[in-house]
Amino acid sequence: MISNDKKLIAVFGATGNQGAGVVRALKANDQFKVRALTRDPRKYEGLADEVAAADLERPETLAAALGGAHGVFLVTNFWQEGTDEIKQATAAIQAAKAAGVNHFVWSTLPNVERISDGKFNLPQFTGKAKVDPIVREAGFSHHTFVVPPAYYQNFSGPFGPQKQPDRSFGWVLPIDPAVRCFHMGDISELGNIVAGAFGHPDETGNGVYLPLVGDFLSFNDLVGVLNQQGHQLSFTRVPMEVYARFFPGAAALGETLAYYETYTYLGPRSFDEEIALANKVAGKTPTTFASWARENFRLNTASPA
Repeated sequence: MISNDKKLIAVFGATGNQGAGVVRALKANDQFKVRALTRDPRKYEGLADEVAAADLERPETLAAALGGAHGVFLVTNFWQEGTDEIKQATAAIQAAKAAGVNHFVWSTLPNVERISDGKFNLPQFTGKAKVDPIVREAGFSHHTFVVPPAYYQNFSGPFGPQKQPDRSFGWVLPIDPAVRCFHMGDISELGNIVAGAFGHPDETGNGVYLPLVGDFLSFNDLVGVLNQQGHQLSFTRVPMEVYARFFPGAAALGETLAYYETYTYLGPRSFDEEIALANKVAGKTPTTFASWARENFRLNTASPA
């Protein structure tokens, strides 16, 4: 039986990497009742107590989906074709405010446009950051910003080391491998921070930023960790203009790496206090890259030479 006094949290993107982790963490917390929001509730097979239809492209679906919710977790998907993240997020924020939501948690990223004074164009970062003031100005009783990291998962599989002409494996990228710039983490653990934010509104509900950071590494560090675990991986640095011709989208990825190298993933200032608060409310320290890789790192041996 679900206790009637449990606060209801509605989770957007409940079938995705971030949302599914939020649902798991909220269920493990046992303070909350969880409503999964998805475009097709018939296909939902997760752990949520209930499921509702919600489509950020159809704002008319949001009022019913958010009815009775104490809290909302919102994430948008930049990589979904045709997505306007600011438009989608604004619709969700307005619907949540109209529904009387108390605590709004938004998954955001650094404002690269502001950090770099326009030098770097990373719309997948800056678009989310431009939603922050919309959340702030909506007037929720509590609001919190969580910041996902560079996923450990992205350094394995199809985005991991590629087969080289000599049949070895390694990365070929336009970045200085000695620069520590990757704030990294296991994305499935972001839910622990989100659940902690909902559980500690007095500490987190005043607009704080809570990053998930399990490690802060250079590419040399990353390769070293993997090689200590028995892999034989290499790193080769190439000029940006060469890398940009490697494959469609290489130029944009190269610009992302150039931003990291210049300012780090989270940006140039220290985030030690925010990371410490995130870990405190989560109730656990995030997994390090070495620990994650020992259990999860896999080579994509089918990659072309």
